[in-house]
Amino acid sequence: MATDSRTALLHLLARLSFKLGNFKLSSGATSDYYIDCRITTLHAEGGRLTGLAILDLLHEHKLHPAAIGGLTMGADPVVSNVATASAWRTRDFHTAQLIHGFLVRKQEKTHGTGRRIEGFFEPGAAVIIVDDVCTTGASTIEAIQVAEASGMRVIGAVCLVERAEAGGRAAVEAATHGAPFLSLFTAEDVRAEHIANMPL
Repeated sequence: MATDSRTALLHLLARLSFKLGNFKLSSGATSDYYIDCRITTLHAEGGRLTGLAILDLLHEHKLHPAAIGGLTMGADPVVSNVATASAWRTRDFHTAQLIHGFLVRKQEKTHGTGRRIEGFFEPGAAVIIVDDVCTTGASTIEAIQVAEASGMRVIGAVCLVERAEAGGRAAVEAATHGAPFLSLFTAEDVRAEHIANMPL
């Protein structure tokens, strides 16, 4: 069931992030549309709505992670928005759970700690892996593997928009070993909202 935050987020994604045309995807495939979620997740109101909508989704599915994280850079604003939203809810309602954030580097640092994980890092902690768009699921799977190799326990994965193609869902579900893979929207949801609000 869509919350007000979720509905408002869909409107923004359709207006700001969805484009029709001819595009080459990171997977190498071509598509007649492109969704650049970062335009929305880095938008002041879009970021707020992203955090709230994902918190609502986690609550709906009774998931209680200590932290959320994902592969830089598509996941970066999503992680920050959810962590911040959890802090505001904790302050306002005194019952919500703080959810911290971490980012997964694409390569290990060659200096300092040399880790691929920045931010929250606690072996054994329950975490959710997030991404903005899932097509093949490669970015989500890489983040899952790094988090697990670091000793954290992945209890689910979440994306803003699932393209529902290229076997992405099946691949992510295999990587989560039975933990849920959730999406706020499908690409068709965003396309339909975009087309419905196109000027005549």
